[in-house]
Amino acid sequence: MEESNKSYVKPTSVLPTEDFTETEMLVQWNKYAQRLGEKGFKIMESLLLINDPKLNGTQITLELPNEGSKLDFEGQMNGILGHLRGHLHNHDITIEIIVNEAIETKRSFNDQDRYNRLLEINPNIELLRTTFGLDLHT
Repeated sequence: MEESNKSYVKPTSVLPTEDFTETEMLVQWNKYAQRLGEKGFKIMESLLLINDPKLNGTQITLELPNEGSKLDFEGQMNGILGHLRGHLHNHDITIEIIVNEAIETKRSFNDQDRYNRLLEINPNIELLRTTFGLDLHT
């Protein structure tokens, strides 16, 4: 019975190690984050999208704002690693997490910033603004 419970692990010499670019990695990173968001895992999605990870060879470095975020990310790291390794065809990929409490998240502070953010989400807002003669007062 113990033998049947052991999982099979492929020898590492069989696993692919194709080259990939930082752009390809970011595309897959964002696809995975979007998929998590669609499934309702909003916290993990926001951790993945808090800032762009950096690539150095096959090591991906992600800065997170605090130790709690790091612990949350580490709990779900196997999912993103599996996705990246499969879609980028490279099983040497690793993720390093750096806690940087000085990270500033982008926040909208004035009406113009909020309007610009909403305009990014829905360009039809500009049509409404011009149709009804609305203006922003800062």
